Amino acid sequence: MRGTALILVLWLIVLLTSVIGAFALLARIESMQGRVLVRGLVASGAARAGVEYALTRVALSDPRLKWRPDGRAYRWRYGDADVEVHMTDESGKVDLNQADAQMLAALIQRVASAEPGSMPGGARMDPSQAARLAAAILDWRDPDPLTQPAGGGEDADYASAGLPYGAKDAEFESVAELEQVIGFTPPLYARLEPYLTVYSGRARPDAAYAAGPVLDAMGLNGNDLLAQRRGGDASGLAQGVPGDIVGVAGGGSGTYSIDSRARLADGRESLLRVVVRAGGGALPGMAYTPLRWEEGASPR
Repeated sequence: MRGTALILVLWLIVLLTSVIGAFALLARIESMQGRVLVRGLVASGAARAGVEYALTRVALSDPRLKWRPDGRAYRWRYGDADVEVHMTDESGKVDLNQADAQMLAALIQRVASAEPGSMPGGARMDPSQAARLAAAILDWRDPDPLTQPAGGGEDADYASAGLPYGAKDAEFESVAELEQVIGFTPPLYARLEPYLTVYSGRARPDAAYAAGPVLDAMGLNGNDLLAQRRGGDASGLAQGVPGDIVGVAGGGSGTYSIDSRARLADGRESLLRVVVRAGGGALPGMAYTPLRWEEGASPR
């Protein structure tokens, strides 16, 4: 009896030790998960602060402090986070609903030729291909069933391509719709997306805020104008004194696309990509109206 009791006591001790060990491990895991979650929230908050701060700086009147929304990078320190912000006025982009076929074709060819990987097999795009893709954009947004002279794409073309839908025959509601337009591959869309908008309402982009490929599509020398804009800064990172394109003055639209990336000391990152319209917030107390909001994180 004594031996049996001893064995039972030993087994009970082993069982209790296992239970306590399991609880300790579970508590440690939950603690680690909590720290990761908290650090993620800190990084996300810093990225959000980058957006808020950019909207404050772009509204300043002092040219030494004012940030220019032309796509250049601005670095900022917020708490223990390094924040890098890229801000672009939507008027500096090509509007899918307003640009003509010539502007669209020039941008498509410029981007596809600069990035051969956007075409199947690494091929470069010739002008006729770019013209057909630009025509497909026009056919997508125009209300008539007539195919553009350069080719384009109406319902019959979509059906022949095996697509379960036809041309929308209405304006683009978002740049992402371009992925549905016949002829546009995911790699080509990914290359074009940074230079397109549906918010500017302009037939021709504002050169003061346009990126290099857009300037080239406008018939300007993108490399030279960007060099003038950055004032010869070797790092390409603005430090608070913006340079202007010589002979070009932009009025700005008040609608901005902003990429804000926050990096913490432990390597945790958060990226916030938004399109916002400054002033007249959708809710009381808001300084802007969000038009697009995409958030991502890089756990470490």
